[in-house]
Amino acid sequence: MNTKNVEYLTKEKLKQLEEELRQGKTVRRKEIAEALEFAKSLGDLSENAEYQQAREAQAELEDRITVIEDILKRAVVVAEGTAKNDGSMITMGSTAIIKKDGESETRKCKIVGSEEADILSCKISNESPLGMTMLGKRVGEKFVVVTPKGKVNYIVVSVE
Repeated sequence: MNTKNVEYLTKEKLKQLEEELRQGKTVRRKEIAEALEFAKSLGDLSENAEYQQAREAQAELEDRITVIEDILKRAVVVAEGTAKNDGSMITMGSTAIIKKDGESETRKCKIVGSEEADILSCKISNESPLGMTMLGKRVGEKFVVVTPKGKVNYIVVSVE
């Protein structure tokens, strides 16, 4: 499998996507089909807002189902923590404590696949500039991230 096409997921995200897919294919498809039937019963489809809305919902659902199926085909489940190393190097699934140069506060960031990235929860995508730069770094190692506002220097405080 080409690593550029891999979608890294935690077990929790994998289960969440599988459940979303199941719900979409069963419950949501049925709900939308019923909404379409009801809207058709109202008459003229060209000026029927309910029908147009149900068709849009159907298209969005089918798009999401296609996206989820594609993600699941390419999914690689990432073990929590640093099972592949001695706990001193940042890998997929690692939680790293990093500190920005000139600041005393540290940040606790987890390296996840792009589907799980959430900046507010400090879940950093392995494809983001920060995530790509952090991967492979060891405790005590300094690194530079290039951002739109310029270069930012960090140091790895610890890895969980």
